[in-house]
Amino acid sequence: QTQVVESGGDLVQPGGSLRLSCAVSRFTLDSYAMGWFRQAPGKEREGVSCSSATGYSTNYADSVKGRFTISRDNAKNTVYLQMDSLKPEDTAIYYCGVCIGFTSGVITAATWWADYWGQGTQVTVSS
Repeated sequence: QTQVVESGGDLVQPGGSLRLSCAVSRFTLDSYAMGWFRQAPGKEREGVSCSSATGYSTNYADSVKGRFTISRDNAKNTVYLQMDSLKPEDTAIYYCGVCIGFTSGVITAATWWADYWGQGTQVTVSS
């Protein structure tokens, strides 16, 4: 069965950086667009970034554009999110999953990915 493990979250001060990792097992990662999503307390999960299967095309939510960078290593079945210039409003639990919208527009998760969400990794930005 496919397993998803996100890691790298931490408590960081505003302006700081973090690098998140998402390891996916028993899954052909290089066949799918993969992205990052986040859910803040009291809010719905939102798409943050989406990468095409090859990694050549990427898309970002306006709120993180210029600060976050998505990358992937298909050989390692791992997706990364480099987060720089972090802000308090970036505080959330971050998840990875199959995404729709790696060229432009709103980033959403594939409906069928509902069966595969991992536990996520907590990012807290606070002084």
